[in-house]
Amino acid sequence: MKQYEYVIKAMEENGGFATLSQLYQKTDVSGWKTKTPFATIRRIVQDSRFFFKIKPGLWALNDYKEKVLRLFDIQLGDKQSNERFEHSYYQGLLVELGNMKGFNTFVPNQDKNRMFLTKKLGAITTLQNIFSFTYEETLRRAKTVDTIWFNERNFPHSLFEVEYSTDFQNSMGKYFDLQDFNAEFYLVSHQSKRKKFLQVINFGMFKKMKANVKFLDYDFISNWHTKIFELMEVQKKMNGV
Repeated sequence: MKQYEYVIKAMEENGGFATLSQLYQKTDVSGWKTKTPFATIRRIVQDSRFFFKIKPGLWALNDYKEKVLRLFDIQLGDKQSNERFEHSYYQGLLVELGNMKGFNTFVPNQDKNRMFLTKKLGAITTLQNIFSFTYEETLRRAKTVDTIWFNERNFPHSLFEVEYSTDFQNSMGKYFDLQDFNAEFYLVSHQSKRKKFLQVINFGMFKKMKANVKFLDYDFISNWHTKIFELMEVQKKMNGV
């Protein structure tokens, strides 16, 4: 078999689609004469004869296109279905990232039954509820943040709001109420929304939070997710696992 055929086989076994980290796990590279199999896989999935990109870091087989888009309830040309998928997809990547980095992870109750690929978001988080780390009113506000990573002392380490609108003010309002915590605050959106983020962060009530809230685009989240998995695999090899 050729290298691209191994990737096709791995993707077929995964239902016709896969994230890059899933391909790293599922593709049999034992017979490949390369020291950089992950880079080879990244190159192979860009071959439009066999694969197409759904979102950054998520690829599918051309032969499974209709099936996969139907599975994810993505309707071509429909903005709303695309935005719904994006929101839960990037939430899921952030949850998996937090899990890989050793944090406890949480998503709001209203999001627990939303799908991250073929799993419910609530099934991949480590927390079904969050600890009472502050006053009840502030806690209720924290429970609406899209994804939170908690440290070993059960305090919030990083908070993420996934924004597909151009507004940002609702998310910034949440962070305004939570700004007294020694945590990292992130707004996650498409690169094209960065300019709007900079406008909002310079509004009067939010300006003093400018140094504490960071903008991360979708590509960055996808690359971060992939690179953390690659690093973990390298560490396993170094430790003889």
